[in-house]
Amino acid sequence: MTKETTSFVYVTYIRSTPEKVFEAITKPDVARRYWGHENVSDWNPGSKWEHVRANDQRTVELVGKVVEVSPPTRLVITWANASQASDPSAYSRVTFETEEYEDMVRLTVTHDELVAGSGMANGIKKGWPVVLASLKSLLETGHGLDVFAKPKSA
Repeated sequence: MTKETTSFVYVTYIRSTPEKVFEAITKPDVARRYWGHENVSDWNPGSKWEHVRANDQRTVELVGKVVEVSPPTRLVITWANASQASDPSAYSRVTFETEEYEDMVRLTVTHDELVAGSGMANGIKKGWPVVLASLKSLLETGHGLDVFAKPKSA
């Protein structure tokens, strides 16, 4: 029996260039500024990538492989919690696509092959919007958002 899967598609428009958006995703020092994590890889197809918490412990939280890379327009990676790295069924896929759109970039992030109702799917649904808002903010203003902020209690 196969598990039901789900996917999420996020689209945002950023006043930037495809090169700068791609660099923000793939360069650890830039990703740290809007994500609080570094995406670490040599970005060659088949290479591993790690999503490393940018703190004193440098905790590897997510892992995967680079599936496809065509700078600055397309990057496809697999994605799993580091604690589930040895379970092939734990992996989902993330596709980043950039497209010039007048004086902006249309960034489409598709996160698919997620097990429906899983903790990862629920986390993705909440995580990507703030990460992408922070990326947009960083590239447009020079300042990312606090992606670890929590809602104020009512």
